[in-house]
Amino acid sequence: MQRYKAIITYDGTEFAGYQIQPNKRTVQSVLEAVLAKMHKGHEVKVTASGRTDAGVHAIGQVIHFDSPLAIPEEKWVTALNALLPEDLSILIVEKVSESFHARFDAEGKEYRYRLLLSKRRDPFVRRYAYRYPYTLDLEAMQAASQYLVGRPLDFTSFCSAKTEVADKVRTIETIDFLLDEDFLTIRFVGNGFLYNMVRILTGTLLEVGSGDRHPQEMAEILEKKDRRFAGKTAPAHGLYLWEVFYDK
Repeated sequence: MQRYKAIITYDGTEFAGYQIQPNKRTVQSVLEAVLAKMHKGHEVKVTASGRTDAGVHAIGQVIHFDSPLAIPEEKWVTALNALLPEDLSILIVEKVSESFHARFDAEGKEYRYRLLLSKRRDPFVRRYAYRYPYTLDLEAMQAASQYLVGRPLDFTSFCSAKTEVADKVRTIETIDFLLDEDFLTIRFVGNGFLYNMVRILTGTLLEVGSGDRHPQEMAEILEKKDRRFAGKTAPAHGLYLWEVFYDK
């Protein structure tokens, strides 16, 4: 058996998230169905760097799987993409050691949240950016973000109440605000992110930017360790899993 690492990209619109769920179309179920077809009906399990919710997109999700097939790396890409649907694509496949684990070996991740700052609806981006037609104070948002970066913090207030992990301490290294005409992209880089964490952070930062909160409230929200004190969860369709980092 050879272990393979793959980088995949997908449009999350028509997927009920990454992880397999009964009677639902998910990224994992589609991948495993295609791999089973290539392996003459034998099950091939796929492990990802982490789950994404329904509607969330991925530019650089990472997976691994094991296979006895002696297929060159570049041929894996061609063969898989020939069978996969149009909203899911394999970018790279490479051989790795049997000890490699897409989830446990990940050193960090980058997420990006994309906003359309326009009063006009754009039907061509409605699935790929959250339209926010209100004026934003970017300086206030940047000031608020400084309370969140650079050191280990307990992000209990900024994750879903359904989060299963006990340890909610994470380190966000960077939060950047990238403005390009009518589009604002908020870039988050950290050593790990909790369930709905980026979307809740985004929703809270938007409340700061709209003047409904003061930047210093971020410190108070962190101290509360209670989801009820943070802002709304931003919609899934603006979120992208951009890249997963590994120790080379």
